[in-house]
Amino acid sequence: MKTIHFNQIRISLVGMALMFLGCNPQGSGGSDGALSSSAAEKVYIAPGEQDEYYAFLSGGYSGNLTVYGLPSGRMFKEIPVFSQFPTSGYGYSEETQPMLNTSHGFVPWDDLHHPDISQTNGELDGRWIFANGNNTPRIARISLSTFETEEIIEIPNSAGNHSSAFITENTEYVVAGTRFSVPVPQRDMPINEYKGNFKGALTFISVDPEEGHMEIAFQVIMPGFNYDLARPGRGESHGWFFFSTYNTEEANTLMEVNSSQNDKDFIAAINWKKVEEYVAQGGGESVAVNYAHNLYDESTHSATSTMIKKVVTVDPTQIPGAVYLLPTPKSPHGCDVDPSGKYIIGAGKLSADVTVHSFTKMTEAITNEDFDGEAYGIPILNFDNVLAGVVKSGGLGPLHTEFDSQGNAYTTFFISSEVVKWELGSWEVVDRKPTFYSVGHLMIPGGNSRKPYGKYLVAMNKITKDRYLPTGPEMEHSAQIYDISGEKMELLYDFPTHGEPHYAAGCSADLLRDKSKKIYRLDENNHPFAITSPAEARVERDGKEVHIYMSTIRSHFTPDNIEGIKVGDRVYFHVTNHEQDFDVPHGIAMIGANTSEILVMPGQTKTIVWEAKQVGVWPFYCTDFCSALHQEMQGYIRVSPANSNVELSWSLGD
Repeated sequence: MKTIHFNQIRISLVGMALMFLGCNPQGSGGSDGALSSSAAEKVYIAPGEQDEYYAFLSGGYSGNLTVYGLPSGRMFKEIPVFSQFPTSGYGYSEETQPMLNTSHGFVPWDDLHHPDISQTNGELDGRWIFANGNNTPRIARISLSTFETEEIIEIPNSAGNHSSAFITENTEYVVAGTRFSVPVPQRDMPINEYKGNFKGALTFISVDPEEGHMEIAFQVIMPGFNYDLARPGRGESHGWFFFSTYNTEEANTLMEVNSSQNDKDFIAAINWKKVEEYVAQGGGESVAVNYAHNLYDESTHSATSTMIKKVVTVDPTQIPGAVYLLPTPKSPHGCDVDPSGKYIIGAGKLSADVTVHSFTKMTEAITNEDFDGEAYGIPILNFDNVLAGVVKSGGLGPLHTEFDSQGNAYTTFFISSEVVKWELGSWEVVDRKPTFYSVGHLMIPGGNSRKPYGKYLVAMNKITKDRYLPTGPEMEHSAQIYDISGEKMELLYDFPTHGEPHYAAGCSADLLRDKSKKIYRLDENNHPFAITSPAEARVERDGKEVHIYMSTIRSHFTPDNIEGIKVGDRVYFHVTNHEQDFDVPHGIAMIGANTSEILVMPGQTKTIVWEAKQVGVWPFYCTDFCSALHQEMQGYIRVSPANSNVELSWSLGD
């Protein structure tokens, strides 16, 4: 008689259970267990495959823009914008240092909040992405061909440049609103005289339709409120721009109490077409200012900085029909316009409800002069008569709203940590999902346009605790991807983000993939210190300046050994990468350099400066692993005493 041991029975039962689970991965009875969910499949991108969408997340206090793939959540690139970036040498190289010039001098940092992709007819066109510097007010334009910052313009008369950078639906203007009202023009005055004396500048920056070059067209000088966020009109409301405001009390101290007294603040509606026409006819005042306009030339691979001394300012009370105020509860933060342009959504961060204004009712109220008073000469529209509806969400702390392509809106609630889905027109809540934790902005690719893609939603959360492995007292922030293609939202994935992301912009990968530049053509390199071949490599002295015209190609620097440098010399490495193959940059780092290394892309020229301070023989090397002989890619500089008679010489490696 065969004996069956208990352990054998237990092993058999476990094996049978695993077999049944494996045969039924979806489980039964609607279980929420891992085996019953396809969430992992939805974010999995197999080796060699690519994501469906690009997501551009603001880097907040990193000063940069980060590029992620959706749905994978993989970070592909960090684009330096307002901050020095030793990975590439941005802000360190001689060519890019002018990009960080301001009226305050060289400012190598900023707080990047809100990116926005260029549009044509209200649809994303994938040419450029604009972003704001919140601290030292600036707007940047980044090429979506090279993924490099091409232009930065400083904003005068502004401070805490928060309600920006947002664009009109044909990229006629990129618009920048001040968060902090200040004296205009700036002057010495008591802070307690704020009320009635400080002003808020709303800046309209024209964008050249071919090259993208920016120029401040005019500034609308508004009452001294805080201008928080903004969105353009689109469709039937094209020609208008909307700004949320708070601190209509015009308080200047203990703001968390004193700027939250009024039951309603405003959304300011600006008819920029009327202002544009007024300025074109000679209206406005040209006032003295001082601000930097920094422009990178792709042909010369170099930036220049120009100081501008004048700007046109406009008093909106002098333009009938130009500006109106829409009362909005309470301390509204988000200011969003739906894809049709019919609805303006105000999310009062101290309110449990979401207020929706009707553009049609707004224009009717303007025609009928249905006003409820005025503020500094600007008409206040009757709240009830411009209201389209109220979303009774049951959430706490509404902040931002984006839209899908099916007539739905999605609003983040900071305090109750959730995303709430509601229907445009009925204002009924149809779904809600928690976030982890304290969600701020959200992004749906194309959600700030006439044509959202509407498949994924990215929530950008402020608190991360217990989501990732702990890394000391502070962690990277949490972003979460939701599938919104069905009736109900589904949380798919968490991924960490760099810096503190505020807003993001997203688009289909098909819009950008084929436009992405792979090399810089050597025959189009007009850098003044470029060389077209290693045979042109040389070293030249000009007093105490020494210029090295250097070539890099796998795996050699030409020249590689340089003698005759003296203590006190200022040595310029002008490095041209002669590769013409995609994704083969070369780097160079010099011992004791007071800048950073630089990465030089194929066909590009960049310059770093090294000061010869000590006698000796000092090495330089390639920082980017370019071939099997990468370690051999190196050279030396011999530094002799200042009074030495050592002649300048170099080796070409041949």
